[in-house]
Amino acid sequence: MEDPMKYLLRRLVRRIPAQLLKPTLEKWGRLTMAQKQTIDFTQSKWAITDTLLAFCEENGWTIKHIVELELTYVIDNPNQGLWHAFQLMDPEADAQAVELLQFKEQFKSHLSELVRNVSVKIKKNTDEAVWIRIAWGDSFSRPNNLKPTYVVHYLQSCYVFVTRLTSKQKPLLSQALIIATRHQAIKDAHLSGPKLTAIRDLLMQQYEQVFPTNYPSRLPSQTHSHPHIEREQAEAEVNRLQMAREAFGGGNLPQLQSVVYKLETKFRDPTNKTMTEQERPFKCMVKFASTNILESLRHCASSGIASTPVTLLLSSIPRKGRNYFVITDNVPGPSSQPDQPPN
Repeated sequence: MEDPMKYLLRRLVRRIPAQLLKPTLEKWGRLTMAQKQTIDFTQSKWAITDTLLAFCEENGWTIKHIVELELTYVIDNPNQGLWHAFQLMDPEADAQAVELLQFKEQFKSHLSELVRNVSVKIKKNTDEAVWIRIAWGDSFSRPNNLKPTYVVHYLQSCYVFVTRLTSKQKPLLSQALIIATRHQAIKDAHLSGPKLTAIRDLLMQQYEQVFPTNYPSRLPSQTHSHPHIEREQAEAEVNRLQMAREAFGGGNLPQLQSVVYKLETKFRDPTNKTMTEQERPFKCMVKFASTNILESLRHCASSGIASTPVTLLLSSIPRKGRNYFVITDNVPGPSSQPDQPPN
């Protein structure tokens, strides 16, 4: 057995949590019933790996079979690494008719034309997502299976999610995706995060959206000393909650963990002429972070911590499906005022 295969298997077993190792191997479907019964999952991972290596020798498995095991684990545990969202642009007339087999053939053949040594594994998940694992090589080296790129695409949609992609590999992947999906271009959606499910649900609007209504439902309010005060506070509470839900959504929200605002504006402070009179824009970056940034912002608005209506700088996160914004002044050219929706 070649050393790269041994090393990949050992690293993969170390990576899989102990409680997930047995179900992952069962879902892999390569082990016989007798082989599964032979594995003692109370042993160390090193001993388990030695057992699996023996099965590899016995069954004549290659590195492609170990790649299948890795893909099985990653599909079931996608919230790892840093995922970036992209949007396909200008679909051709037959873009909606692209099927999985056609997509596979087009993607693999074109990527192979662009890169001499590349290994591609494509698998369709039960939720209709097409998962692509790419091990990149070049003219002088074999595909590196230790640093693969993962791509997730839902056929007949315009969204693509990518992790572990270098700047050198980006144009190659983009060209292969454009051809295989029958589009004209692809652009950065300015949305990223460690949870694939969160950025997918936000971008594809797979969460409960709340639309403006003239008849919001009343909420039970606490008892106050005066009925007029009670009615006024109850109405204010209902309005805050309604506006917060309209801005960020209702129910469980995608667990987006951060949002970044990059400011490129004029410095405005009449007491500081040195900074105000500079021609170059003032640049800085503001980052909000939370275990669930949308839930945190919704709570701030509904509880009265933040003012309502919610500013467009914050409500643009779910409305535009982005968590990276550049805010510029409204000067001649493709820029906008800071108090307008961010680009």
